[in-house]
Amino acid sequence: MNTLIYDGTFEGLLTAVFEIYERKLYPVKLLKGEWHTSALFEEVIPIVTDEARASRVLRGLRKKLSAAGVQRLYISHMAEIAGEDCNVLGFIRHVFDSDQNIEEDYGNKYVMRLSEILKMVRREKHRMEAFVRFQKLNDGTFYAAIEPDFNVLPLLIKHFKSRYADQKWMIYDITRAYGLYYDLHDTQFIEMDFAELNKPVNVIAAYSEDEGIYQNLWKNYFASVNIASRKNTRLHVRHIPKRYWRHLTEKI
Repeated sequence: MNTLIYDGTFEGLLTAVFEIYERKLYPVKLLKGEWHTSALFEEVIPIVTDEARASRVLRGLRKKLSAAGVQRLYISHMAEIAGEDCNVLGFIRHVFDSDQNIEEDYGNKYVMRLSEILKMVRREKHRMEAFVRFQKLNDGTFYAAIEPDFNVLPLLIKHFKSRYADQKWMIYDITRAYGLYYDLHDTQFIEMDFAELNKPVNVIAAYSEDEGIYQNLWKNYFASVNIASRKNTRLHVRHIPKRYWRHLTEKI
């Protein structure tokens, strides 16, 4: 068994694929992170991301997959679901080892697994689009903290940029410690030091003067449209799982 360790980036994944085919490695286990130790008789190969090699593999994928197929592969990998690297690698190998397009080959376990991953990621993306609650800060920027199960922040750009094009906003993924900032023109990924606030979710000190008023209005709106006699907690939790509640203004 050959174990390849890469840096977790998409380019690193493609570089690992290049190494596998160049060295004719099989069987292979792909892991992300740093190499510390290895089992007896196991060969560990650290992969150094190489843009040129990654580009060659990407060009090969584009010849054998549709544009949507390449995008689905990218999304499945960037979701950062633990333990799925070998399935993503298996999908890529199936692409290169087949003479025809394999995007609809759901009899293959790797194609099927990537389809399942994609469904989970898209469901999480739609939930984030619905559950983001912005809070207005002193400088006029609207801030929202999220904790999605998967890395869906890059997938939120199009939705929020088109919906809130006239406002500066920031969405921060607490779990992965990075955020997305829109400055009325472009979006960029950012990292912030929350040392003075202790936690990224605790930004009360930076609220604008009228933020509390708007939060109360929002809570009153939800209370006024609630029909107590039709309350169905089980259905409610199914649509809005409790793990999202800590960031919903109406639930705080």
